[in-house]
Amino acid sequence: MSSCVLWVISPKENATTLLSFTPAVGRGSMRFPSSVRFSSAVATPARSSEERVYEVVLKQAALVREQGRVAKGVDDLKRGESDGLSSNWDLLNQAYDRCGEVCAEYAKTFYLGTLLMTPERRKAVWAIYVWCRRTDELVDGPNASHITPKALDRWEKRLTDLFEGRPYDMYDAALSDTVSKYPVDIQPFKDMIEGMRLDLNKSRYQTFDELYLYCYYVAGTVGLMSVPVMGIAPDSKASTESVYNAALALGIANQLTNILRDVGEDARRGRIYLPQGELAKAGLSDEDILRGQVTHKWRSFMKGQIKRARMFFEEAEKGVSELSAASRWPVWASLLLYKQILDAIEANDYDNFSKRAYVGKAKKLASLPVAYGRALMKPSAKFMELMRR
Repeated sequence: MSSCVLWVISPKENATTLLSFTPAVGRGSMRFPSSVRFSSAVATPARSSEERVYEVVLKQAALVREQGRVAKGVDDLKRGESDGLSSNWDLLNQAYDRCGEVCAEYAKTFYLGTLLMTPERRKAVWAIYVWCRRTDELVDGPNASHITPKALDRWEKRLTDLFEGRPYDMYDAALSDTVSKYPVDIQPFKDMIEGMRLDLNKSRYQTFDELYLYCYYVAGTVGLMSVPVMGIAPDSKASTESVYNAALALGIANQLTNILRDVGEDARRGRIYLPQGELAKAGLSDEDILRGQVTHKWRSFMKGQIKRARMFFEEAEKGVSELSAASRWPVWASLLLYKQILDAIEANDYDNFSKRAYVGKAKKLASLPVAYGRALMKPSAKFMELMRR
C-alpha cells in the first residue's frame, strides 16, 4: 500500500496529504527521542531506520543552504535563465499545464490548495505530484501485476536522465525543469522507487523500525522533495534541518494513517503492514486480521497505533508555520484533514476491516478557517510553543 505524500498530496488517495517530516531527530534545539540519540561514547553496530533517514535529511538541508534558494524559490527567476528545456517555453508551459490537469483530476482537494501558491511554486508542486503518482501507479495501478524489478530499474534510470536534463516525455520535462530551479536532491526520488521495490516482494514487517523505513520510502520522501519548492519563511528562526524533520514526520504520520484506515483492504490483497511483533504482543495474528472481527484485543491494539500516528502529527506541526506564507494554508489544511481520519476510525469503533474511515464535506469545510488561522501564525511561534511543552 504505497501512498505518496507531498506536503499536500496523496496520489493514491486522490486526497490531500502533506509534506512529510520525521519526529524528533533534529539538532540544536530539537529533541532526540531515546531511540535516536547519538552518542560518541557508545558505538552502535546497527543504525536504526530513523538514523539512516536522518542522513538524507542532513544532505538535503545542506544542499538548500549551499544554494541559498529555499526562501527565494524561483519566484524571482527570469525565463531563459535555465538551460536545455528553457529554449522552448511554450512546450514547457504546456507540460506544466498538463501536470496541473492530472492533479485536478486525481487530487481535487490538493489541486485547490496549490492555487493558493505563487504560479512558479504551484507548477513545480504539480510536476512533483505527477511523478509521485506515476511511480505509485507502477505497483498499485492497473498494470501492477506486470511490473518487475527490472521495470523499476528502468524507471530509476529514467529518473537519472531527467535530473540530468534528458526527459523522456512532457511530464518528465516539467519535473526536469523544476529540479533545475530548486535545490532538490535526487535521493528522495530514488528512495521512493525503493519503496515500490519493497511492495513487489515484501508484505509483512516484523518491527516498527522496518515499517518506519517503508513509510519514509513511500511517503516521507515527498516532504524532502517538496520543502525546497514550498519555501521556508525568510523570517523563520528554525533550523533548516528542523523544518525538514517536521516535513518527514508528516509523511510518516500520513502513511501510518493510510495503513490504519486500510487494514481490511490491504489484508484482502495479501498485505499486512502492521508490525508483526506488536500484533503478537497484543495477542493477535494475521488470522485475526483476515477474520476481520473487532474484539477487545483489537481495540486496545488500535488505540496504541493511533496514539503513535498522532505523535508524528504533533511533531509535524512544529514545522508547518516555518514555511513561506504562500504555502502554509494548504499544508495546514491537509494536515488537519488527514488527522481527522484517525478520529473517524475511532468513531467506527475501530472497525477498519469493513468500514472505510473518511472525513465528510462539512468537516472539511469547517477545517479550512482553522487552517487559515494557523497559517497566519508567525514563523517560529508555533515551533517555540511546542518545544516548551
